[in-house]
Amino acid sequence: QVQLVESGGGLVQAGGSLRLSCAASGRTFSSYAMGWFRQAPGKEREFVAGISYSGGSTNYADSVKGRFTISRDNAKNTVSLQMNSLKPEDTAVYYCARSRKTTAIATMQAEYAYWGQGTQVTVSS
Repeated sequence: QVQLVESGGGLVQAGGSLRLSCAASGRTFSSYAMGWFRQAPGKEREFVAGISYSGGSTNYADSVKGRFTISRDNAKNTVSLQMNSLKPEDTAVYYCARSRKTTAIATMQAEYAYWGQGTQVTVSS
């Protein structure tokens, strides 16, 4: 059984930074790609960033490219999302997810097998 627990969300002013972390249980963490998604009120959940099993490849949504950085530490079973230059439109619940794949970084929710409970990020203007 895989469990994912996010932390690090909160309230920040526009232009500020937050770092989200996701701790994963289980011995297979290093074998799979990981991703971050977000869901704003009244909107569909959307892909934010993904990272391959080794950390050698990453992928970002255009809306966060250049501002967010995804990373992972396979020794600690954690994946992080560093968010800089935050904007009010980044306000959402952010979810960590484990992919069904290893190298390929999927952007569709159906390609992810396990999900965390989410952490709220609120950016004030």
